Amino acid sequence: MEKKIFPRKSASGMDVLKDLNNFLNTLEDNKIFYRLSKIRRESVMVEVAVPGQRWEIEFMDNGSIEIEKFFSEGTIHGSEELQVLIDNFSD
Repeated sequence: MEKKIFPRKSASGMDVLKDLNNFLNTLEDNKIFYRLSKIRRESVMVEVAVPGQRWEIEFMDNGSIEIEKFFSEGTIHGSEELQVLIDNFSD
């Protein structure tokens, strides 16, 4: 039986941990690479990399789940793009 993870309106810490662990197990079962990060005080982020996409999935301490997806345009850039990146994103 396939496990589904649904955000809850209110969840205990154990529910959030179970949801996170179930999701990580699902990624592993499907051989999908992930990395755990902590950027915000109230969440744990699962960063997923699949061909052409990157996902940021945050498991919030209130039981909600926030997902942001990034899509590749498919263009491969050369080394000259490194300076463009620095110029565009430095202070």
